[in-house]
Amino acid sequence: MHDGKRVLVTGGSGFLGSHLCARLLELGHEVICVDNFFTGSRITVESLLDNRRFELLRHDVTFPLFLEADEIYNLACPASPVHYRRDPVQTVKTCVHGAINMLGLAKRLKARIFQASTSEVYGDPEEHPQSENYWGHVNPIGERSCYDEGKRCAETLFFSYHRQHGLPVKVARIFNTYGPHMHPNDGRVVSNFIVQALQNKPLTLYGQGNQTRSFCYVSDLIECMLRFMASPPDFTGPLNMGNAQEFTIRELAETIIDLTGSASRLAWEPLPADDPAQRRPDISLARERLNWEPAVPLREGLRRTITYFENLLREKKSR
Repeated sequence: MHDGKRVLVTGGSGFLGSHLCARLLELGHEVICVDNFFTGSRITVESLLDNRRFELLRHDVTFPLFLEADEIYNLACPASPVHYRRDPVQTVKTCVHGAINMLGLAKRLKARIFQASTSEVYGDPEEHPQSENYWGHVNPIGERSCYDEGKRCAETLFFSYHRQHGLPVKVARIFNTYGPHMHPNDGRVVSNFIVQALQNKPLTLYGQGNQTRSFCYVSDLIECMLRFMASPPDFTGPLNMGNAQEFTIRELAETIIDLTGSASRLAWEPLPADDPAQRRPDISLARERLNWEPAVPLREGLRRTITYFENLLREKKSR
């Protein structure tokens, strides 16, 4: 026997979910990983399958789920523009119906539930950096709105369940995160640039490349999630999670070219609609309440991520 909890992770084979599942197992918990593999992959959790405390279940959270758990992490949702634009209706359903189903399960189980919300709820922000008190500047009918507004609605549902039913909720607004297990074709800037650089292809920048982002290494983000989930029940969030250091997209591209020793050049494309000009979290609340801030510098995190993609591309070539 062990003293661990039985933890449900939806979207558990995705980028963040796979790292969270592994960390929860390290801490001695039982883990039920739920995923429909719309964007996730069994490969990311393959190394966990032999662990007797790990269970993998193929399921779409837009349909009710009946099982037993002590805690729920709701991470299920396409999280990159390439994926959520491919099926915007399913993205909204996953955000909204998925939240309703997981909240209903948590209510029945009297379980604490974590919602992976996003910095996209701030839209193209008019406040910089973004604090949790900022209500956002979002286009409700744009190409990105299936994700932005879906996540905003999910937050509404979480706080409505908290107020109406006393459900212990934890709502996290996750900013750009990167690291191993990212999908090579998900359209996210770090994975895009690394794959392009390793193949000596042009690195695609949009506009002038002056947009700013903050980049948090995945292990730092998972630590913040665990601390938040373990915090007192009256600390519900929303809570910003991310790195407070800000870089332009051009700076990121040039750093990746330097670290890979690539012969790639920079290529320019028109700026996509509703692409935020600035994105950086105010993480004062996480520092104050969780004694947390990122520990992995950008260059070190990029080195680890580059190594992952080098191995991934090498494996693909050898098949």
